[in-house]
Amino acid sequence: MNFIIGENIFDNLLNEAASNARLRTNLDLRNSESDTSQRMLNALMPGTSVPVHRHLTTSETVVLLKGRLAEVYFDDNGNETERIELDANGANRGVQIEAGRWHTIDVHEPSVIIEVKDGAYAPLADEEVL
Repeated sequence: MNFIIGENIFDNLLNEAASNARLRTNLDLRNSESDTSQRMLNALMPGTSVPVHRHLTTSETVVLLKGRLAEVYFDDNGNETERIELDANGANRGVQIEAGRWHTIDVHEPSVIIEVKDGAYAPLADEEVL
């Protein structure tokens, strides 16, 4: 798939996210169904609820392309341990989340991230949701 990742795609995704009950949507960037990586754009609106979760077998790379949000980390008891503010126009634009680390996001304004993980997509298992 050849296309430019820019404002037109961001605007379309954010419009779609705004009309989605979950207040988010994604665009799969894999080359085919047989591509076992996870590469996607995620458009996120303030108020979206992403459960605190972890990925046991892969790290996760998140780079903010538009907007402002916080990546929020937790301990095993659900206590917030760290909050990293990301701003597409600021100093902090992305994070590398180690495998097994509990995390979620707090979206401050309409935002688009690129998210990359190893392996084929699989729904989160019970032990991966806090």
